[in-house]
Order: sequence, then structure tokens, then C-alpha cells
Amino acid sequence: MKEIEKECLQATRETLTGREKIFDGHFLHVWRDSVKTASGLDRTREYIRHPGAAVIAALFDDGTVLLEYQWRQPCEQAFWELPAGKLDADEPPLECAKRELKEETGYSGGNWHYLGRIHNAIGYSNEKLDLFLVRQARAGAAQPDEGECLTVHRVPFNEALEMALDGRITDVKTIIGLLWVEKFLQSKMPDKPMP
Repeated sequence: MKEIEKECLQATRETLTGREKIFDGHFLHVWRDSVKTASGLDRTREYIRHPGAAVIAALFDDGTVLLEYQWRQPCEQAFWELPAGKLDADEPPLECAKRELKEETGYSGGNWHYLGRIHNAIGYSNEKLDLFLVRQARAGAAQPDEGECLTVHRVPFNEALEMALDGRITDVKTIIGLLWVEKFLQSKMPDKPMP
């Protein structure tokens, strides 16, 4: 497979010829890169730079998983999601996961497992999300950011998985996270080193 990837990279790689920031927001930063394509054409690529995020699947001994219900303005609707949050500058993903779980839900501690990394919007963003499973987390008081409005629910894991498969959950990080947890529980997913 590495030989195929090497061939494919040579046939598809773009060479950066220029870069400019075209929007600098509080949360998102938009860049425009000038590139030369593998076929020799000059093109521009606009994309969002994102610091990355951590996603947490908190699974409990009673078979429930923690889900949040939260309004997302870009889509003008509320979504069922696994807890998640963006990395602070130079913050390791596991530390971000622990911080976000505590802030958003009040849960802390437990046994942590790294499930893997996804890139959820490769056509227009460099965002990467590291997914974690935590078991035996302890309840506590949530400490949400100012203006952060969400509700937290312990949902039977099998029901959450069904929601991901039947379209009631459409958030990609949550769908992948639930499927990876299922594979992890079936011991069909190897332990990975923490980032």
C-alpha cells in the first residue's frame, strides 16, 4: 500500500506558490493558497484553519453514553452530539478532552482510551478531531463557557448507536465516535498511543 500511496502522492501533490490570510475571526481564520497542480495548472485554494478539537465518548457501567443536545446556528437546528471542544494553543488533545468533559458535563476522572483521529471537512478546512473513550467518569458540577447553552443526557448506548444509524444523529464526529466505541467494545479495534 505504501508504494501505491507514493505513486498517488506524486500524481496528485500540489506545490504551494503563495499564501494569504483573507479573514481573521475570533474562532475561524480563512486562508487563500496559490498552488501549482500536479498537472501544471495554477489554482487557488480557500480554506479554514482550525486549531483542532477533542471528542469524548463517556460510557458508563449501566450501558449509557453521554450525549449533549445543542443548537448549531450554521445549520439553524439543534443536534445530538458527543461532548467536544477545540484545543487551546499548544494543548495536548487528551488534556483538551478532560477539560471539555468537565466544563460541558461536569464529569471527570475515569479510564481513558484513544480511539483515533478524523478530518471532518478536508475540502475546506484543516480541522482534525481526536476521539477518546472514557469509562468510570465521576459526576460533578459542569462549568460551561459563558453563553454556552446545552443539555446533557445519559442515553442507552444501543439507542445512541441506533440514532446514528437511522439519521436522528447526523453529526459526523458523533456517528464515527459511536461506531468506533462499538468496535472497541467488541475488541476489534487495537489500543492506540495517546497523542
